[in-house]
Amino acid sequence: MIVIEGCAVATVDADGTEHADGHIVVSGDRIVAVGSGPYRGDAGVTRVDGRGCLATPGLVNTHHHLYQWATRGYAQQEILFGWLKELYPVWARIDAGIVHAAAGAGLAQLALSGCTTSTDHHYVFPRGGGDLLAAEIEAAGEVGLRFHPCRGSMDLSEKDGGLPPDSVVEDTEAALAATKDAIDRFHDPKPGAMVRIAVAPCSPFSVTPRLMREAAELARAEGVRLHTHLAETIEEEQYCQEVHGCTPVEYAESLGWLGDDVWLAHTVHLDDSAIARLGATGTGVAHCPSSNGRLGAGIAPVRDLLRAGAPVGLGVDGAASQEAGQLGAELRQALYLARLRGGPAALTARESLALGTIGGARCLGRADELGSLEAGKLADIALWRLDGLGHAGIADPVAALVLGPPAPLALLLVGGRAVVQDGTLSTVDEHALAEALGRAAGELR
Repeated sequence: MIVIEGCAVATVDADGTEHADGHIVVSGDRIVAVGSGPYRGDAGVTRVDGRGCLATPGLVNTHHHLYQWATRGYAQQEILFGWLKELYPVWARIDAGIVHAAAGAGLAQLALSGCTTSTDHHYVFPRGGGDLLAAEIEAAGEVGLRFHPCRGSMDLSEKDGGLPPDSVVEDTEAALAATKDAIDRFHDPKPGAMVRIAVAPCSPFSVTPRLMREAAELARAEGVRLHTHLAETIEEEQYCQEVHGCTPVEYAESLGWLGDDVWLAHTVHLDDSAIARLGATGTGVAHCPSSNGRLGAGIAPVRDLLRAGAPVGLGVDGAASQEAGQLGAELRQALYLARLRGGPAALTARESLALGTIGGARCLGRADELGSLEAGKLADIALWRLDGLGHAGIADPVAALVLGPPAPLALLLVGGRAVVQDGTLSTVDEHALAEALGRAAGELR
């Protein structure tokens, strides 16, 4: 058993329970108790001194493209479509070794920023590149994060009216078969699972309607979740109107892509009817504030989505459009962008923390196990140091975490296992990861 005590605790439970001086008790991979004051139970436990710290649920990353860690810094002044056109030819040369190096570095960076569960949306599968999904799943196991890789796909190339070149698209039948194979090989439906697969055709401008429709049918037949990009840019809105005669959300709904088993990346450009449909159907949203800012895509209507009842989580997005890759920093970014759109009351610090924890867990269909500090839930816990210069004097610990500079981690537990201790990775060698990533990036250049 592990006991964390002497810290402030923000449980992010349904009642918003907080303890100014509390404790958390972990047995195996589960939380068994959370309360105020010191723990007064068994003497034979491992005690963690949490004084000067804030304990929160581990953060949940709902959207990423880990392979992009090997292509950071490209297309620095482009909007999404120009950015993609510059990078598609580079991504056409990725292989399993590059993906493993990029995923290891990206997941380690996430861990160091308080993330305990991450998705990944991998949709580029060059011919002869090897087993790319297996490569990133192996990297996640080495770092020690809970992992929800999404088997992506593209089958609509430039010659057929899509955006990507032929070199990075798949045959429709082959994409569906490979997606089914990924579910069979890697998906773990059991409680406490470390790996779960989602079905994730890439976007309206890179995937045929047939692949979108049949991918949804496959996911529901297999009992897994659905993920895609949607309504990210004005250009996508124009594309859908010109090609399909409707908005992106109307197009998605016509193909069976709204529902409480779906979460969508970005949803920046939504009208009132689209927001209402996402809320009414329980369709989740992965809000990626820094990436949207990097590409100049706009500001997602997070307050309106929450008011409508849609689950909203946070995502760092691919590292080629969000080079920092730190999920903890997105708490502040989400709050700032919400207030730029809707004023200073649009989002509170606690609501921002909820986006990064229980909101993300809802998107992934795991709110029964993740996203809050409650007895019976998985022991995925972030213990943030708030007693240093950057946070000194801020009396409200949640405000210090969200509004202050990125807080170092005293401890990060995933299923009760220490992944970060005193700001250092305890599962992998950070310098070795950086060297491997440097080689991978150099190879692509």
